[in-house]
Amino acid sequence: MRLGVLCSGGDSPGMNAAIRGAVLRGVDVHGFEMVGFIDGWRGFVEGEAIPLDRPAVRGISPLGGVILGTSRVPPFESRAGTPAEWALFRERMARHGLDGFLLIGGNGTQTVSALIAGQGIPVIGLPKTIDNDLSATDYTFGFDTAVSIAAEAIDRLRTTGESHRRCMVLEVMGRDVGWIALHAGMAGGAQVTLIPEFPETIEHVAEWVASVRDRGRSSLVVVAEGFTLAGQDAPVTRGGVDGFGRARLGGIAEVLAPLIEERTGIETRATVLGHVQRGGSPTAFDRVLATRTGIAAADAALAGQWGTMAALRGDRIEMVPLAEAVNRLKTVPGERYAEVRLNFG
Repeated sequence: MRLGVLCSGGDSPGMNAAIRGAVLRGVDVHGFEMVGFIDGWRGFVEGEAIPLDRPAVRGISPLGGVILGTSRVPPFESRAGTPAEWALFRERMARHGLDGFLLIGGNGTQTVSALIAGQGIPVIGLPKTIDNDLSATDYTFGFDTAVSIAAEAIDRLRTTGESHRRCMVLEVMGRDVGWIALHAGMAGGAQVTLIPEFPETIEHVAEWVASVRDRGRSSLVVVAEGFTLAGQDAPVTRGGVDGFGRARLGGIAEVLAPLIEERTGIETRATVLGHVQRGGSPTAFDRVLATRTGIAAADAALAGQWGTMAALRGDRIEMVPLAEAVNRLKTVPGERYAEVRLNFG
């Protein structure tokens, strides 16, 4: 069996460990051939690939980024692929001698995986995303690393905020869901955490910050980039669009900081963490989860469990239908937010 491995979407810590796990199990144990396409679907379309074997993946588990590169280039010009595009897709598969795919990516990538599976093409998904927004899995690799980096930033901002009696506002990633903000805020002891799923008024935010000041502390506010104040029509954007045609988000912290200062009289500073959350070595948790995911994907290919994704359920990796994984975003439940919100201020 000859499998194509490619990564799509934003990079996520742990992708190299997933590739290594899949290759060591697939090539060394099951006798597969594997090729990795450079820069995701671009490499598949343009025929740029490298062989994947044990020497190719030696020592890559602790490395950040991804050795194959990734991109937001889609496999088709049309959204779901025209008959002509699907015919060309199969021709390219034949040209590369492929029997199937292992696709490493988040919501967009696994949606494409489901489309491919719907055409009867063998494919297995490996879920990565720092946002942790894929349904059908408890956690995606990359999330733990992003939370750890954000929590460290909170620790650092807290010391400078306390020194100057300032309110510090930290903006983290999270377009549609607030898992990074929620977990980092809890880990770092933030007094306020604001997420896309639950708008809040600026009056409430100011009240929480003022109550922290009144008991002699300095506030730390964590806000996801996709958060909207009550009454806002859309998240704050920086202009332009990403590879999927979506508006580039960012800047909500810089909007909130002057509003908080105006209403409380407390000097307030904004920090945007940005792509620092994606960079650097993955945590041990993400390395282990990604490796287990790669192993499970290779085993599933051997068993012919196509059209599935390797999901973490409790402490087990289980193969779940791709349609179940991409049906909806995994948002923060109301009860999870409510239990944290009770401690704001």
